[in-house]
Amino acid sequence: KLKESDLYAPVKRLLEGQGYDVKSEVGRCDVVAVRGDEEPVIVELKTSFCLQLVFQGIKRQSITDRVYLAFAVPNGGTTRTLWARQYRDIVKLCRMLGLGLIAVHLGNGRNPVVAVHLDPAPYRPRKNKLRRTMLLLEFQRRMGDPNEGGTTGRPVVTAYRQDALRCAHFLQASGASTAVVVRSATGVSRAPRILQRDVYGWFQRVQRGTYELTPAGGRALDTFSDVVADLTA
Repeated sequence: KLKESDLYAPVKRLLEGQGYDVKSEVGRCDVVAVRGDEEPVIVELKTSFCLQLVFQGIKRQSITDRVYLAFAVPNGGTTRTLWARQYRDIVKLCRMLGLGLIAVHLGNGRNPVVAVHLDPAPYRPRKNKLRRTMLLLEFQRRMGDPNEGGTTGRPVVTAYRQDALRCAHFLQASGASTAVVVRSATGVSRAPRILQRDVYGWFQRVQRGTYELTPAGGRALDTFSDVVADLTA
C-alpha cells in the first residue's frame, strides 16, 4: 500500500540534485530543504492530491513563500484520476494560492519520476477586458432578475432569451408576422436576427421575412410563463 514516506526519497533526490540540504519531519513539515542563505523550501507530501494537502501548504506559507505540494500520480496515463481529469484546475488553484506543485510518478517503485509542474510565485491574474465588457453588457440588457442563483431546473434566462420570449409571445398572440412588425411591436431591436437564426427552435419561416411560432416555442412560453408575465407587464 502506498505511503507518504514512499514519496520522500525521490523528492529528496530532486532537491539534493539542486544543491539543497534536505531533512524530513522538521517543525511538523514533511520536507525542509535549505541552500545557503536562501529562503527555505518546504514540501508537503500526500499519496494523492486532496484538500488536506492544500490546507497543509497554506499553513506552511506562514514560514516561507517557497512551499510545494507533492503527491503520487498513477502510471499508465489513466484518465480516471483526479489529476488527469482536472489537471488545469489543480494547477490554476495552486497558482492562485502561490503554491508549487510536484507530481511523483512512482511506477514500480524502482525508477520514480519527479516532475515539477509549478513553482511558487505571487498570483497576478490577467484581467480579460472583453469578458468584463460582455458581463456588464449582459447585466445591463437583462430585465429584472429572472433566475434563482444555484438552481439547475431550467435553462438560464439570458437577455437574449428574454428578447426571444418577447418575440414568441407576440407571434402566439398575433399569428404569423414579418420580422419588421415583430421588431416594432415588441421593441426588440434584434428581432429580425433572432427570428432568422432561430437558436432555440421556436420560430419557423413561412415565407420571405415572415415567421410563425413553432410547437417548441409554445412549450417555451409555458415553461417561462413567469418570465413572460414580467416582460409583458
